[in-house]
Amino acid sequence: PITDVHVLRCAEHESLQAAIHAYLRLIGQAAPATAAIAIANPVTGDEVRMTNHHWAFSQRQVCDEFGFSTWRLINDFTALALALPVLPAADLRQVGGGIAQPGAPIGLVGAGTGLGVSGLLPDGRGGWIPLEGEGGHVTLPAQTPRERLVMDGLVRRYGHASAERVTSGQGLLDTFDLLCEADAADRAGIATAAEVTEAALAGRHAQAVEALDIFCACLGSVAGNLALTLGARGGVFIGGGIVPRLGSAFERSSFRQRFEAKGRFQTFLSAIPVWVITSSRSPALMGVSRALDALS
Repeated sequence: PITDVHVLRCAEHESLQAAIHAYLRLIGQAAPATAAIAIANPVTGDEVRMTNHHWAFSQRQVCDEFGFSTWRLINDFTALALALPVLPAADLRQVGGGIAQPGAPIGLVGAGTGLGVSGLLPDGRGGWIPLEGEGGHVTLPAQTPRERLVMDGLVRRYGHASAERVTSGQGLLDTFDLLCEADAADRAGIATAAEVTEAALAGRHAQAVEALDIFCACLGSVAGNLALTLGARGGVFIGGGIVPRLGSAFERSSFRQRFEAKGRFQTFLSAIPVWVITSSRSPALMGVSRALDALS
């Protein structure tokens, strides 16, 4: 069983090592011999620099500092993907589609600080191979004039309009800001993604409502692209911190329509189930634990 779960804000610690020390003090334990960490970043070598945060570290130096004899560092959505086969039905809410095909590839996307993308491929022996990629940084799949307006604004701001630039917390805020700018609309003091979401769900700001629907629509396009790319007849899971908080509003959004809007392959996609992960405790903890077990 997973115990001693605590949430520490990255912004309150100057480095990964400082956060680990703080956690160990909190639980009153010495550093363990084995450790695994899931991080929102590609893991391509010893040196790691986070995409959406200032932390940077050497894996070797972390192991030396804490005396880890066994260590595993993986992408956070790779960890979440590893947990998918054992998620209880009570932690899932289906949004359209039919019945998953056993043993078929599975897709995973999730919006939060960034946009995570992963999946599982069958290994031919009854197990699974998790994907390690950065699909959140594919070019934004804009389909409507208003989405293209947002895309052009993001290109002006950032140089590249990736899917993550819309389907993330910061992306939701940027979309709202660009819509207000284009419409010369008052932002009504809305300054955070959470406030955009709150205003949208309450229906009290037209640009907030539109920004949230663009968020859901683009997420549907990205998830549909992933389902086609993987042949994900085993279903697609939606993780991250934003969508589970939308409740039934997500089911009423443009997500499912855009998920299936792939021309000749609409029928293929209409059969694929999508589940929102509603677990109150991040299943990625279970996934990273399974990754560590694989080393033993």
